[in-house]
Amino acid sequence: MKYIRFFDDLRLEDVSTVGGKNASLGQMIGDLGSQGIQVPFGYAITADGYWHFLRENKLVEPIQKIMGQLTDYHQVDELHHVGSAIRDLIVAGTMPADLKQEIIAAYDQLSKKYDQNMLDVAVRSSATAEDLPTASFAGQQETYLNISGHGALIEACKKCMASLFTDRAIAYRIEQGFDHFKVGLSIGVQKMVRSDLASSGVAFSLDTESGFKDVVMIDSSYGLGESIVKGLVIPDEFVVHTPTLREGYRSIIRKNLGEKSTKMIYADHQEVKTVPVASADKNRFSLTDDEILVLARAVIVIADHYTQLKGTWCPMDVEWAKDGIDNKIYIVQARPETVHAVEHQNNSITQYIIAEEAQKTLAKNTLLTGQSIGNQIVVGTARIIHDARDIGQIQKGDILVTDMTDPDWVPAMKRAAGIITNRGGRTCHAAIVSRELRVPAIVGTENATTTLKSGMTVTIDCSRGGTGYVYVGAIPFEEKTTKLDALPKLPVKIMVNMADPETAFIHQKLPVAGVGLARMEFIINSAIKIHPLALLHPDLVKDPVVRAQIDALTCAYATKAEFFVDQLAYGIGTIVAAFYPRPVLVRTSDFKSNEYRDLIGGSYFEPIEENPMIGFRGASRYYNDRYKEAFALECAALKKVYYEMGLSNLEIMLPFVRTVEEAKKVCDEMAKKGLARGKDGLKMVMMCEIPSNVLLIDDFSHYFDGFSIGSNDLTQLTLGVDRDSAILSSMFDERDPAVKKMMKMAIEGARRNKRTSGICGQAPSDYPEIAAFVIDCGIDSISLNTDSVLPFFMRFAQ
Repeated sequence: MKYIRFFDDLRLEDVSTVGGKNASLGQMIGDLGSQGIQVPFGYAITADGYWHFLRENKLVEPIQKIMGQLTDYHQVDELHHVGSAIRDLIVAGTMPADLKQEIIAAYDQLSKKYDQNMLDVAVRSSATAEDLPTASFAGQQETYLNISGHGALIEACKKCMASLFTDRAIAYRIEQGFDHFKVGLSIGVQKMVRSDLASSGVAFSLDTESGFKDVVMIDSSYGLGESIVKGLVIPDEFVVHTPTLREGYRSIIRKNLGEKSTKMIYADHQEVKTVPVASADKNRFSLTDDEILVLARAVIVIADHYTQLKGTWCPMDVEWAKDGIDNKIYIVQARPETVHAVEHQNNSITQYIIAEEAQKTLAKNTLLTGQSIGNQIVVGTARIIHDARDIGQIQKGDILVTDMTDPDWVPAMKRAAGIITNRGGRTCHAAIVSRELRVPAIVGTENATTTLKSGMTVTIDCSRGGTGYVYVGAIPFEEKTTKLDALPKLPVKIMVNMADPETAFIHQKLPVAGVGLARMEFIINSAIKIHPLALLHPDLVKDPVVRAQIDALTCAYATKAEFFVDQLAYGIGTIVAAFYPRPVLVRTSDFKSNEYRDLIGGSYFEPIEENPMIGFRGASRYYNDRYKEAFALECAALKKVYYEMGLSNLEIMLPFVRTVEEAKKVCDEMAKKGLARGKDGLKMVMMCEIPSNVLLIDDFSHYFDGFSIGSNDLTQLTLGVDRDSAILSSMFDERDPAVKKMMKMAIEGARRNKRTSGICGQAPSDYPEIAAFVIDCGIDSISLNTDSVLPFFMRFAQ
């Protein structure tokens, strides 16, 4: 055949003939089938077929004449008029007899391969100049799904050819400097995967926001994949840790249940339609754990192969679909990721720091939240646009506010300083294009177009991890870039304090030796929200409203205890994986009883204490009958992180251990739950924050591998000052000679017993003189708040 190439005859070097999509599919079929990568078969209509169609219909000259009418592609109406006229010309053309015969013969051959009469296929455009190393601008040309029969196939092919002149494709070629008449279009005809009966989505071989290389990120929803890109749903999100997956572990480190209210399925007359998702399906994950791992391994195989072919790191953007008939997962498209692959050599960190005074009022100034795209802060004027025909209203520096974007919105997105949408997830069109344009976006806010008003000044804050914030007014902030190569060497290990898993992939780039304190309480408070005993004994929760809250939060799990264990393990696992293989000290829960009462259902299980700061907290809970079955859930989560996820850099840190006998009881309790110190290399560390810890450090050393000074509680208990008392606040000072003497004794005691010593309290972040003091005492590590790490280094450089 002159104009047809079957996928198994294609390789990447054929991009000039069949475009990037088709060349990539051929490469995978040819090289990766033996490694278990399943790609639906099909064929490409070459770019020569496209030029043959134009010549036979004598369309080149008329198209050139129409293109000559375009004087300014920024004028939306003018661009639309030109594009529409050209597309109409092409669709009205007649498919040349020889080309038509080849397309139909190849289609019949493909149908025969799958033992079907008139196979249903996807018809995809594949331009020969797409997928540049610096930009891809998703969705320039069209795809047609559920096409069956000769006549429908020929019409879909003509529409694909016409889509080379969509408004956005014309504008893109002008900006990239391509001659419109030197860019051809190939068409891929590929067997449809019946994901309308199952699920589909996208996957990346990195974290799309931070560029963190050691994860596979998967978005998944029910039905055909267009739902995710079009922002019709917020998909389920799964994250898998690559290094430990390669070692054979089941290293799923995050599972977020999406809002999957609709799905796209086959309709009659070779069309697709959008229908509601059944309530039971909405409340469960759209992939099983086994399927997540199968897909993640496939993405790794593909990324490794492309990296080898290109001779440099090549992260991949993969489209996948699960067939509801054979229940297999197929790769339907793969292309190099185009944002972080270009930027990964940049050895610097840019921080966006909101002014200290402004931070105090952020909560009351917050108008909206959504999913954060792009680690930036910007200020601009909100412009609410409901229709693509009105995008000309967007001026340079405006904040584009709309329900959801599609490729026709790209010209306005390029002028915008930021983007806010009602709908969508991290891999919807608005998110994909925003990343490529380096424009921050907040997607999935639900009600941005009704909450905001055109003309109002707003601040978009995408600097705080996975959640983005929209503030009213212009919030003052500073943008600061630090070159990591220029940082001085320090006489002590610097570590970082972490709480929020959503920021872990961003902060892992900090020049630290690991995490000196990962706070479990934050994960319980933000991701779980429910008191663990309320999950174990929901029958004791009498308020029906509270019971309903608990049922809603745990709906994706077979048992409520499993919800707690999984969500806690995912939160911990994300932080530990981000810094792997650097050590991460995860502190077991240290809520006070009043803080536990604030959790959902907590009032049914917690005592009311006069002074909870020195009450039923820390280690005293773990072996006590009032709480130890809840502590067992914490142990199960830690065990899952260490053994199932394979994150052997986890170290467990116990807080508020009052006596040596208590240390023994807790260590025994943990050993019963499968967390024995020393077994399989597991390390245990104790917070050194009570005077008894310092005075008896030789005895405590029998049970722990190291100590971490908690300067807040150590100051409180050494000076007898309630750290929450406003009246006594002037007396609470970590620099007091008595506190410093306690710190020195702890460091010397740890060294005497050949145990590590660190400090993770607030003091070194607030007071440089405390940091200098503990360094002089011979401390092994200092753990700082994330915003204090780089300034700490710079102080030593001065």
